[in-house]
Amino acid sequence: MFRIPASVDSSIETLFEMLPNPYVVLDRELRIVGVNRAYLSVTGRNAESLLGVKLLDAFPSDPDSPSGRQLRQSFERVLNERSVSHIARIHYPITGPDGAVEDRYWSTTHVPVLDRQGEVELILQHTVDITELVQLRESAAAAPIAVEASVMRRAEALQADYAALGAERQFLRQLFEQAPGFMAVLRGPEHVFELVNAAYLQLIGHRSVVGKAVRDALPELHGQGLFEIADQVYRSGEPFVGRAMPAELQREPDADLQKVFLDFVVQPIRDPAGTVAGLFVQGHDITEQLQAQQAASESEERFRTLAHSMPNHVWTATADGRIDWCNEQTLEYAGVELDALSGDRWVSIVNPDDVPVAEAAWRRSIARGEPYRTEFRLRRHDGVERWHLARATALRDAAGQIKRWIGTNTDIDDQKASAALLSDLNNVLARRVQERTLELQKVQDVLRHSQKMEAIGNLAGGIAHDFNNLLQVIGGNLQLLSRDVVGQPRAEDRVNKALGGVVRGAKLASQLLAFGRRQPLAPRVVNVGRLIREMDDMLRGSLGEAIEIDTVIAAGLWNTLADPVNVENALLNLTLNSRDAMGGHGRLTIEAGNAWIDDAYAMAHDDVQPGQYVMIAVTDTGSGMTPETVARAFDPFFTTKPEGKGTGLGLSMVYGFVKQSGGHINVYSEPGQGTTVKIYLPRSIGGEDPPAEPVAEQVETGNEMVLVVEDDDGVRETAVALLSELGYRVLKARDADAARAIIESGVAIDLLFTDVVMPGQLRSTELVRLARQRLPGLAVLFTSGYPENSIVHGGRLDPGVHLLGKPYTREALARKVRRVLSAAKLSDNREPAKPGTDVERLDVLLCEDDFAVRQTMAELLESMGCRVAQAGNAADARARIDAGRCDLLITDLGLPDEDGLDLAAWALDRRPGLVIAIASGMGTAHAARLPGVLTLGKPFDVDDLEKLLGEARTRLRRSASCS
Repeated sequence: MFRIPASVDSSIETLFEMLPNPYVVLDRELRIVGVNRAYLSVTGRNAESLLGVKLLDAFPSDPDSPSGRQLRQSFERVLNERSVSHIARIHYPITGPDGAVEDRYWSTTHVPVLDRQGEVELILQHTVDITELVQLRESAAAAPIAVEASVMRRAEALQADYAALGAERQFLRQLFEQAPGFMAVLRGPEHVFELVNAAYLQLIGHRSVVGKAVRDALPELHGQGLFEIADQVYRSGEPFVGRAMPAELQREPDADLQKVFLDFVVQPIRDPAGTVAGLFVQGHDITEQLQAQQAASESEERFRTLAHSMPNHVWTATADGRIDWCNEQTLEYAGVELDALSGDRWVSIVNPDDVPVAEAAWRRSIARGEPYRTEFRLRRHDGVERWHLARATALRDAAGQIKRWIGTNTDIDDQKASAALLSDLNNVLARRVQERTLELQKVQDVLRHSQKMEAIGNLAGGIAHDFNNLLQVIGGNLQLLSRDVVGQPRAEDRVNKALGGVVRGAKLASQLLAFGRRQPLAPRVVNVGRLIREMDDMLRGSLGEAIEIDTVIAAGLWNTLADPVNVENALLNLTLNSRDAMGGHGRLTIEAGNAWIDDAYAMAHDDVQPGQYVMIAVTDTGSGMTPETVARAFDPFFTTKPEGKGTGLGLSMVYGFVKQSGGHINVYSEPGQGTTVKIYLPRSIGGEDPPAEPVAEQVETGNEMVLVVEDDDGVRETAVALLSELGYRVLKARDADAARAIIESGVAIDLLFTDVVMPGQLRSTELVRLARQRLPGLAVLFTSGYPENSIVHGGRLDPGVHLLGKPYTREALARKVRRVLSAAKLSDNREPAKPGTDVERLDVLLCEDDFAVRQTMAELLESMGCRVAQAGNAADARARIDAGRCDLLITDLGLPDEDGLDLAAWALDRRPGLVIAIASGMGTAHAARLPGVLTLGKPFDVDDLEKLLGEARTRLRRSASCS
């Protein structure tokens, strides 16, 4: 029954014939060139009617049907991609010998057979009739069976022609190797492996077993009863069929045993004399199938529990549309048992006038596999009929075939009654279109406003940076000059007025930074109700007696995480705006309460997250604002006040602070009706932090050596002059590269005083890292009018970083320098660590191919006191590990030249005491292959990174103490 090239001899044809599974061989035109007896038995055909006929002519199907499309797409995939294609389940009726069409389900695998040039010459189709299995699963009356029910009958074919299994038969070996189930041929009473296919090797972990006895090749099976099964079949000559048989296999060297479940058959192989000479083993690993069925069973139980608890009617139906289950609400509504509604009897409670439409829609959905949706009146147990909306969706298997339907009936009687009142459906539709258009326009306006505010914020932050540098030069020189004009009243007065201008300018720059969300915040858990009460006297004094103030604090007010100073400033700005809007007379109401922002509101507003908030509202009885004015209320330098009466930065500063704190702000106003400004700050579940006690600091001088690094000549000279006047010895550098040269010259430096933002390739944070490597006890003080993300993250200074904002006074500089120097000396006076136990300052090798991610992680690690070396690939990382010290290796999984786990395994072998951490956005399950490895899932926050470093330090301490 084989019609293939002459290179295939009769022995191969014989072996093909005796295979117990149904196989058919096709050429590139899909003509049948070979079939075995198992295939003829399953299909009920004879070889003469099939050989030379195209498969799709022998077993025709509608090319537009789901099964027809599946089969054709599978063949196209094999021919075009030269890869195996598997259809787990296909509904493909066939015509039997008597001409009757039989409803059948199949599982089909198509394997390409390549010629010497690597092109597809033939296609091997393995076909399994799973009709009975599908029926059993759908009725939940039997467990899944992966081994064909006819396998024992087909096993007789193997006993007669086993001699044809010679290694020289290339085509047969290819069939054997590419079979979808696992196969093995065993010889002799010791069951020595003679042949195994790829599926069998995959099952046992790709061990070399050919030529070995089963007991030697798979020792872990001792005591599991499988050896005894082989012995029993060999002695008795009777085949053995095992279903869902458990076995424990060691698939990796030195790994734990892994439990699997197998469907298999063991058949005797007899020599020409009829004596059992060996065994043929064939089967399938059904572990995943059983797990999936268990998960499906649990899912079905959860579904039933959920469905019973739902107020709606919930029901299920078979693939052909017959109701087979209803939840309790359905049965209670109808007042009947399930039998009264199952099958097609559900129409008994439908209004007769609605039945034809409902049945037609149901039949159409079943035929097309489309969602079902219809409306009908259902009769309640007391005779009352109510309108319901019935909807159903098809559940499909992996092959796209419908398994069942899940449906609901929703009571819409009240909605139908309301809809009856609408006389003109066209007007309703037009209104909905108009509303949708307005919603879209509103979303677009929100997006444009967000982009505008972001652009203006960046501009404002940049202006504030340059402005602060200018103010630092002016203010510093004025403070120096003030000491030269002591005793000259007119000169002292002029200097003091000029210093007052500097203060006002600094305040203006601070407002710009606040709007641009660039100011460093010091958030604490606070209760705004207490803050408002404490501000009562100050507000009354600022607003005047003509303003009547009402304060309303809700009971049970939540706490919030915010900078209390900025909260007070924001409230003061709002109340002063209200005073001006009321002309100095009126009523001002300050409220504080708990609030929720839902998803709908968050989607309609810029940069808002749904959740719990603390709301502060300031309402006045002033003149109010037009919609055009409200739209521009937060724009910097926009004001409705007369010239010289305001900068237009008050509301802008409040806006920037609220956004930087993760909150939301909105204005409600109408001309002549007053204004309400509402601030929403995120809720904190922590207890309120105690207020900081003011500490009186005395201006101190010193004589330590200070290196000033500043690219602005004026600012640099002013800082040098101020520090020199305070008694310090001062060195100066115009950029980080010049400063590095001074540090490497060997001169003793006590404090590095550096600007954050500087030109050149070397960043200020990198300069600090290099300087501390050369001078471990070096104190560092940053200064900036516009702190960048290298030392500020999320609006907060990184831990251990000291910052002096520009412009600063002589007194502020003196106190800050003294405090930083004192902290550094205190750290130096601690008991030195023993050799090999200095784990607080970790040497970290960071291996990450994405440059932006690597730079960000390096900055975070450096801010946490680590020394960081960077590598963009595994080869660079290997070289760095061999070249220098490394306490902790943090590596991504997906590197351009090597898997991250392979690099980690090599590093552990190279440096046994090295701590390894895998950082990946693909989850951390992969790291389980390497015991003892730490994990860091992406994205991560500062807390995650600190936790990782803490665990690394703990391991290094433990390792040092053991050694």
